[in-house]
Amino acid sequence: MSRRWGYKVETLVLSVVGFSCLLFLLQSHKSSPLLEVAETPVSPTATTPRAPEPLPECRQNASVANISGFTELPDHIKDFLRYRHCRAFPLLLDLPEKCGAPEASHQVFLLLAIKSSPANYERREIIRKTWGQERTFAGVHIRRIFLSGVAANAREARKLNQLLLLEHAEHGDVLQWSFVDSFFNLTLKQLLFHAWLESHCPGVRFVFNGDDDVFANTDNMVHYLLGVPGAGDQHLFVGQLITNVGPIREKWSKYYVPEQVTSSKSYPPYCGGGGLLMSGYTCHAIYQQALGIQLFPIDDVYLGMCLEKAGLAPASHIGMRTVGVRVPSSKLESFDPCYYKELLLVHRFLPYEMLVMWEAIHQPDLVCGKKVEIYQS
Repeated sequence: MSRRWGYKVETLVLSVVGFSCLLFLLQSHKSSPLLEVAETPVSPTATTPRAPEPLPECRQNASVANISGFTELPDHIKDFLRYRHCRAFPLLLDLPEKCGAPEASHQVFLLLAIKSSPANYERREIIRKTWGQERTFAGVHIRRIFLSGVAANAREARKLNQLLLLEHAEHGDVLQWSFVDSFFNLTLKQLLFHAWLESHCPGVRFVFNGDDDVFANTDNMVHYLLGVPGAGDQHLFVGQLITNVGPIREKWSKYYVPEQVTSSKSYPPYCGGGGLLMSGYTCHAIYQQALGIQLFPIDDVYLGMCLEKAGLAPASHIGMRTVGVRVPSSKLESFDPCYYKELLLVHRFLPYEMLVMWEAIHQPDLVCGKKVEIYQS
């Protein structure tokens, strides 16, 4: 009996000791310096993107299947018609402080808004090192953002979203929305950018809007814009002017627009979307008019539609060459910095060509023929 009682006492003592050790270990674990480091909140200065605010899912418009000839249309045009009404998508990567506070955004003289698909990493890196540098030039501030969506392939999208997140953290220059980044969604990208501009950079003086495969001489752009009356509070929309054209009806074309999208046989005057300059005043006018204009798959034509509705006209600038530079003779080298030194923009350039040309036009010993400053207003 005494032996059985002794076992009970021994068991009780061991249980108390074990419980005490457990409490000690838990307390030590809680105060571990390793855990304290891991649980330290992220610094408020870190560029950690917030979770996008939930938006109602935009469902496809199934009624478009009743349009005559719908079944014969290419798949990308069918998708455009099904989701044409969708104009709101959450931001995955935002830049709320890019222009400072909205009321101070007038201090941004030139905002470079560059359309870039997620996979175009090399182009973005070269632009950051060359004409897209954020800097103060001739006494005014230049800022840069890249406009992007998400890749269509889900597996690629996961990798590329991580890439854009890394770029966003390092450079603070990526705006990304959760729509599929495709040619027919460039208009959607444009509209979302204008909405962002209204909220975060309403006072910006001028905007360069272009592709990531152009060579832009931002020095000349600033010189030109400094001579424009009104400092951004008057209408300005310049580029390579395109007039007297209409929808391409051939299915093989990248720009094919069937009658199911528009029955119109002509487009309003517009500037080639490879690159153009507009004032803050005109940006606001485009935003206001776009609220009442149905989406159109060709983004530069859509901007022309918005201008037409606002009673504004696009204009030509001889220094903006969205179809490249034509040299006077086949015996001459087209990749000559003297052809580009006085221009504002040339489309298209490979990434390495951008770097080579940017360095070439800034060589102090560059000697060209007759100097013609065509960027002057």
